[in-house]
Amino acid sequence: MTPKERFINALEIKPATGRVPHFELVFYLTMEAFGKVHPQHRLFDQYDQMSTKEKSLQLDDIADVYVKIADKYEHSAIFVQPVPGDINDLIEVLRLIKEKSGGKYFTMIHGDPTYSIPGGDELEKFIYRLADEPDIIHRDAEFRVNDSTDFAEKLKKCGHLDGFALCCDYCFNTNPFLSPDMFGEFITPYLKKITQNYRDIGYYVIKHTDGNIMPILDQLAQTNPHALHSIDPQAGVDIAEVKRLIGDKICLIGNINCGLMQTGTEQEVAASARYALKHGMPGGGYIYSTSNCIYTGMPLERYELILDIWRKEGNYFE
Repeated sequence: MTPKERFINALEIKPATGRVPHFELVFYLTMEAFGKVHPQHRLFDQYDQMSTKEKSLQLDDIADVYVKIADKYEHSAIFVQPVPGDINDLIEVLRLIKEKSGGKYFTMIHGDPTYSIPGGDELEKFIYRLADEPDIIHRDAEFRVNDSTDFAEKLKKCGHLDGFALCCDYCFNTNPFLSPDMFGEFITPYLKKITQNYRDIGYYVIKHTDGNIMPILDQLAQTNPHALHSIDPQAGVDIAEVKRLIGDKICLIGNINCGLMQTGTEQEVAASARYALKHGMPGGGYIYSTSNCIYTGMPLERYELILDIWRKEGNYFE
């Protein structure tokens, strides 16, 4: 199977053979890996002033970086982060990725219209709004779902996108930012609706959130995504328990401890990687990944360490 086919096979929790599929939501160490600035680290404030040729070269290079990452580190999927310009520029990057790679990688973009943890002082304001103007919150949530659905339908016509990663974070390391009851009122119905809308259009859906998801795991499962990322061990989320509870219905992605990859020992990193494989692999429906991403400042050799373990130990018997 192609990398894309292996990825979809895991998303659909079909019987697995060969190596466990692998990807990282983001791999930021492109300068260290092959001397390229990551697309998200570039300054595009002058993009609108560029000539058509300059824009074309920029988009081509963005696509090239994504394909280089997937090729070098044997990813099965590519998560394309926001690109400069409009929807046509995004479609062009997706087209170029498909062309450069021969279509062998699963492609996805961010597409989560639900409310996430507000930053800084906005959290307090948001909580007041939930109490003072719940009708406006609901109306806005519905609008955001409809707007995202319209955008997804436009993208479907280009034929270069396979799915969405819903990247709104809901949880701290201790608990979700809303109580389970409030989460059930203000988040779950809209997460369920957008997930079903994407499915109806023909996309795969991966729900990402860091932190302690256990108090709302049942609600996340009820929204029916194809996969759940990142199964965060830094928040005490145990992939063995999540696998037991929902692993027969939803593909699991992640659980390798990002914090240990930066500050732990090699032995601790290796143990975390092996634990994720041991408890994620049985029965299929697992994609090998860290519990967040390969972020700036993480030693590249630590990522190479978990890749070496994956290549040697992340294999199903044919």
